[in-house]
Amino acid sequence: MREVRGTGRPIAHVAKDLGIHKEALRGWVRQAEADVGERDDRLTSTELAELKHLREEVAELRRANEILKAASALSAQELDRPRTRPTR
Repeated sequence: MREVRGTGRPIAHVAKDLGIHKEALRGWVRQAEADVGERDDRLTSTELAELKHLREEVAELRRANEILKAASALSAQELDRPRTRPTR
């Protein structure tokens, strides 16, 4: 990225010299620009990491909620079942 930003060389030329796809390098340059506040059209790396963490947490909470719903349904069935007296 320093080569692109520091020299002003086109991304395609730098990517070719490095043996990588130009779109990969373009994405890295854009991300670096976002990380230093030069772009506001994408999230910073810190924001992306936080978003990933929050999505994982939401998924975990949804799984826990489904387990609690199932347990609640089972408890309700137990309460609705007629009680029988034990025979002696």
